[in-house]
Amino acid sequence: LLRDASATIQEIKKFESELGLEPTQALAQTSEQKTPTSMLWFWLQRAGTLALRAPIDVRLTLGFAKTKEEVALDQVYRVDGYSVYYRQGNEFADPRSVATESFAREGAVRQVSVVIHEDLHGDTNFDLPWEIEESLITPLGSIAAVEFFKRRLDSANLESAQERLDEERQLSRELGQLVTAAETIFSNESVESAKQKIVAMIPSYPVYHRHFQRQIRGQHAETAIEAKLSHDLAYYRHFDRIVALYETTGDLKGLVQNLRKAPGDGQALAAYLQSLDQSDAIARQD
Repeated sequence: LLRDASATIQEIKKFESELGLEPTQALAQTSEQKTPTSMLWFWLQRAGTLALRAPIDVRLTLGFAKTKEEVALDQVYRVDGYSVYYRQGNEFADPRSVATESFAREGAVRQVSVVIHEDLHGDTNFDLPWEIEESLITPLGSIAAVEFFKRRLDSANLESAQERLDEERQLSRELGQLVTAAETIFSNESVESAKQKIVAMIPSYPVYHRHFQRQIRGQHAETAIEAKLSHDLAYYRHFDRIVALYETTGDLKGLVQNLRKAPGDGQALAAYLQSLDQSDAIARQD
């Protein structure tokens, strides 16, 4: 299982080179070759606020010399004044991250998108503030998975990769709508009342609801809500727009090159993406 995963990962990293990317040592080895490491990430956002116009308030990471399956969390206690969301993972952008048996059992589409996502984090590929970088490389990783299976002539996994991409686009749209509504609620209600109302609204956004429920399993929704929405904004704020840019030209390598020039400021990034969209519209007219 691990040898098969290793062969697939090397194929993915070769594909990255064809896109003008620099493969990294993240996930380059397996847990047979190197002792695995895992990470525990925390995101904290001040209660009653969302990271809409500034980075999330607090991010911190703990590393363990064991896989996440061996470090079972019991409970993360409430932090006064903050919403808290946490996530564990064996896959991250660091040479200490190796392919574990659990990763080798993942579907091919997730394997491809994760390997590319973590390699995109390499400083020779993208070197931007966390929330800016995530907003660019999350859609790029999903688009690249589609391209990978196209070039491999793997129709079954290509269909799955396209379905995943379409679902993430819808998640991005629903998240934007939910966050707009949540901002209004937080500005007009007490914090506790607002939390309850926003959590109660989430099932109205079915794709985002599935994502939310899966990722906060074991956590208390009303404790996590501000941090979770802020976290997801970092990953999905520009997802739909970036996929639309790709669909306009079908040129993933060119899109990667353009996004590597992106500014490291949130407002400037939105303007930059709009300028790329306008440039593509002019090119279509010509």
